[in-house]
Amino acid sequence: MDKHLPDEKRYFFDKPQNVERLLRAFYAVCGLLFILDFFVHRHIYTNWEKLPGFYALYGFVAFVVLIVVSRLLRRLLTRKENYYDVDE
Repeated sequence: MDKHLPDEKRYFFDKPQNVERLLRAFYAVCGLLFILDFFVHRHIYTNWEKLPGFYALYGFVAFVVLIVVSRLLRRLLTRKENYYDVDE
């Protein structure tokens, strides 16, 4: 059953098959870039960069560290819900 009203405008990502196509294309591009990592010459500065898939692993680890640090900062910076309430 369609959730949209007949006169409501439908956008590209309202259709689940379009989202699925976009995800498939994204995964295909990621796989292609990983495979190309074995064949493309890189100008490396450290020995770690010689490892196949190093940049993918580096990006993933950086993302995980960013999430963990943001959770720690949230605990540090979060105020109580009634922070701005005036105590009378």
